[in-house]
Amino acid sequence: MAKTKKIKLGILFGGRSAEYEISLKSAASVISALDPDIFDITAIGITSKGLFAGADEVRKMMPENLIDRVRLPDSTVPFHKKLTSLTPSTGRSSGSRDAPEIFFPLLHGPYGEDGTIQGFLEIVDVPYIGCGVLASSVGMDKDIMKRIFMQAGLPVAPFRTVNTGEFFRNPETLKRSISRDLGYPMFSKPANMGSSIGICKIHSENEFEQSVKHSAQFDSKIIIEKGLDARELECAVLGNENPEASVVGEIIPAHEFYDYDAKYMSPDSRLEIPARINNATGKKVRDLALRSFKAIEGSGLSRVDFFLERETDTVWINEINTMPGFTPISMYAKLWASTGVSFQQLVKKLIELGRERFLERKKRKVSSV
Repeated sequence: MAKTKKIKLGILFGGRSAEYEISLKSAASVISALDPDIFDITAIGITSKGLFAGADEVRKMMPENLIDRVRLPDSTVPFHKKLTSLTPSTGRSSGSRDAPEIFFPLLHGPYGEDGTIQGFLEIVDVPYIGCGVLASSVGMDKDIMKRIFMQAGLPVAPFRTVNTGEFFRNPETLKRSISRDLGYPMFSKPANMGSSIGICKIHSENEFEQSVKHSAQFDSKIIIEKGLDARELECAVLGNENPEASVVGEIIPAHEFYDYDAKYMSPDSRLEIPARINNATGKKVRDLALRSFKAIEGSGLSRVDFFLERETDTVWINEINTMPGFTPISMYAKLWASTGVSFQQLVKKLIELGRERFLERKKRKVSSV
């Protein structure tokens, strides 16, 4: 019986972001979960300074027990030639027969999830998993994301966007204005960051300035959101032009809200899948997840986060995450597993969708001649 050809997958991980450590966890989780008889994985590390890592550096970025399950990069290849040297041999490049067929950018936050690495992958003309440049950049910037959702008629909870320069010039004026408009409690968060990094819950005006200053360490633009007494729901999306939505899950955070520690460190945070909601609410959440995915022109995958207001049962879209975490306690894969899609099937489907998008893009004309 002929041996099935392995799928050659390049995993990009690490990156110049405050979410560097989360990316390492996601990559380790994916590598450990994938069957080595099905997947031939090349590990491509990006250092916290934004440079492609050599073999020795990649070893340090991965758990020791996973090293034998991946191909390591050639340390002699200059970082700026790394991806083109890893692409399959074609008329335009001297690639390798062992090169990845497709790349999985398991990068979170700026310089990875914001369209920058996606643009680079398109420039070097290789297929990759996930959203393209536009959707990635819109999904990263919560200010632009919310504006697009509002323009598309999607329910977004009250918020204000604050430029950090404006804040430091007039903190008292802004505090009075935002307090009047949103009331307490409220949340401050960097517009371009994920994994709950830089988020503060502001209980009163005494905490306002200190909280915004903390969030301002991570971005030049801060989102101030109305604090809702709400349950936190999440829904996973998979597909390109005709996406599908998973069952709905609920986050039961260990802390007052789903902060970084509650998300990645605390064993007391729980995921309830499926969420204990009625059919009508579940249908509404799945419909809004698909509409938000289409609003930003998403492709491949995304996870959409919601608030379900306790008193009114109003559903609000919080945000869309175009490269959700893939750690053992992450929601995206668990939602699809509960929907009936195993981890192996999920990665295979994502590869299929990435190839589909790449071939579709290759059909487009690049000149009028």
